[in-house]
Amino acid sequence: MSRPIALITGVGRSVGIGAAVASRLVTDGWDVVTTGWRQYDERMPWGPDTEPLAMIEADLADPGIPADLVGRIAADHGPIAALVMCHAESVDSSTLDTTVESFDRHFAVNARAVWLLIKAYAEQFAAAPGLGRIVALTSDHTPFNLPYGASKGALDRIVLAAAVELADRGITANVINPGATETGWMDEEIEQSVLRRNLQPRVGTPGDCANLVSFLCSDEGGWVNGQVLFSDGGRLH
Repeated sequence: MSRPIALITGVGRSVGIGAAVASRLVTDGWDVVTTGWRQYDERMPWGPDTEPLAMIEADLADPGIPADLVGRIAADHGPIAALVMCHAESVDSSTLDTTVESFDRHFAVNARAVWLLIKAYAEQFAAAPGLGRIVALTSDHTPFNLPYGASKGALDRIVLAAAVELADRGITANVINPGATETGWMDEEIEQSVLRRNLQPRVGTPGDCANLVSFLCSDEGGWVNGQVLFSDGGRLH
């Protein structure tokens, strides 16, 4: 039997959640196609990987990219059975200093692209009913990260709507909030702050999130639908 196809976005860095998800799904028996946007990492403090990952470069701020991307993958590899969205625009700014340009780009990447990817995915979905999977990553980090947090809130609603609207196609749709995950951005002060507010004696790793994505994409995970799931070690608010 042929392996099912999974599209994973946001796989630009080897230490990121997207890369961990891709590796785990390959182990689970999926054929994985990944996308990333190196120019995003180039303008972030951590910078891009020295050796670029094997991925399709895709600027999801362009509204024409999602449908083109899904169409090309389906034509080259077959219908996509799982859509896992790990991509994000995340540039810190507050209520008083966020620019309109930054606000619009966050919503274009984190909300509009999610809708357009889901739409294109559902239109080409051809697996047996009950085997379709949509998973997206969210965050509740909004203070001093206003456009990021606000656009992630919009992402939540888009994915939860898909769970209802695509149910008759046999597609589940869920959101994961992985909490603060160490992907190379934490300094000692941030790590200690995270530890003080967590019930577990460590910070989150990309593999922690990948474990939950793996379950949701499995046959056993098919009963979980329309949920925002916290996989953050038990954070104290």
